[in-house]
Amino acid sequence: MTGICEGRIAIVTGAGRGLGREHALELARQGAKVVVNDLGTSGAGEGASEGPAHDVVEEIRAMGGEAVANGADVADFEDARAMVQQAVDTFGGLDVLVNNAGFLRDRMLVNATEDEWDAVIRVHLKGHFAPLRHAAAYWRDEAKAGRTRQARIINTSSGAGLQGSIAQGTYSAAKAGIAGLTLVAAAELGRYGVTVNALAPAARTRMTEAAFAETMAKPEDGFDAMDPTNVAPLVAWLASEDSGDVTGRVIESEGGKLCVEHGWRHGESIDIGRRWDPADVGDAVRKLIAAGPEPEPVYGT
Repeated sequence: MTGICEGRIAIVTGAGRGLGREHALELARQGAKVVVNDLGTSGAGEGASEGPAHDVVEEIRAMGGEAVANGADVADFEDARAMVQQAVDTFGGLDVLVNNAGFLRDRMLVNATEDEWDAVIRVHLKGHFAPLRHAAAYWRDEAKAGRTRQARIINTSSGAGLQGSIAQGTYSAAKAGIAGLTLVAAAELGRYGVTVNALAPAARTRMTEAAFAETMAKPEDGFDAMDPTNVAPLVAWLASEDSGDVTGRVIESEGGKLCVEHGWRHGESIDIGRRWDPADVGDAVRKLIAAGPEPEPVYGT
């Protein structure tokens, strides 16, 4: 199998179903050797099964590619280290980390429980940090040994993390954190040959079917904009050596549309050169708000 990722070695987390599955399959089609990670949980993060990861591995092997299954809990620090080591031991190195694993426990904030908050923040935010941390350490060591790799980290944020989403306060907070983590990792890891970008995908998966059931129905004919396969080409390109000039970006992918998000930026300012009187702050803030663009609406409002 040949393609833009020929000979590259990739880990894809949460790759047993949905977007992760399509990422893993496309990377394999493009010539990458893939560690297919999936804990095999439900859409709410309950239970575990080896089946989903092994099924994807078999699909990749059936098409002539190379893959191995991994059942690590990506938010477990030691499991994440062992997953990176598995790629190195099995295929001889690591070039690409696609952080995709996650699940939902949607609630309005007044109904959210502490356990739900902890579980969602853990799988998304720590589940990005732990694999990223161990992959980055490997690439730093490679660079120090004179073997700098054209390495890629592809994180998974969301429009919920960038614009917010009603009943998804926990998920939105985690995905916003991933966007921030992406910026810092890009700035810190470039010296080791690593680029770090994030996706903001929109597609029909277990995580989105309940929230967007009416708008995500498959069309009777024509282009299915919500098919998760539509996001995979962006992942494959970001995983390739050709993407080396792009880092620290969050890229939205929906159907045939790509959009580079621009996030928080410094807007207008007022500097009076001394300490503000609290009574004067309100007028100043309102002037600054009036001088800037209207914020993006929160999803669901």
